[in-house]
Amino acid sequence: MFVHKIDKDISLKLLEFKDAEKLFELTDQSRNHLREWLPWLDFTTKVEDTKEFIGACLKAYAENKSINGLILFKGDIVGTAGYNQINWSNKTAYIGYWLGKDFQGNGIMTKVAKSLTDYAFSELKLNKVEIRAAVENKKSRSIPERLGYVNEGFIREAEWLYDHFVDHAVYGMLAKEWIQK
Repeated sequence: MFVHKIDKDISLKLLEFKDAEKLFELTDQSRNHLREWLPWLDFTTKVEDTKEFIGACLKAYAENKSINGLILFKGDIVGTAGYNQINWSNKTAYIGYWLGKDFQGNGIMTKVAKSLTDYAFSELKLNKVEIRAAVENKKSRSIPERLGYVNEGFIREAEWLYDHFVDHAVYGMLAKEWIQK
């Protein structure tokens, strides 16, 4: 099992089927909060849906296309984060994340995103990491901003959220920039 320790309280762990019930519980408890910015909540209505998600993540991991994990805070599952996609030919990873509503505001996700950025450059030897977030999602956008990512622009109507489109802000960090920081 892959576990990446970030600090004494926070670690990332590869998704496993045995985590499905706890991950679904967290999703269900945070459903209204997460639904504002994540398009998949209406398709995650039972534990089996979470198991399908885990299966898809494990398959993509085995195919070396992505790495997604659970965020553990003091041993409890508090969200997910990882590289939703790794484009090996362009040496770019795309970070995605969400955190349960009761765990926000503690700096957890900033530490996780920083660690994922470090890992992409030092271990995976990638050249670029991107984080995209809805323009109005100020909490999510603050993470790459705090880490010094460059706002590379906006993609109009990038994502359909239930009944409307949202624009995305695109943030990028290059390996050479990260090393200089």
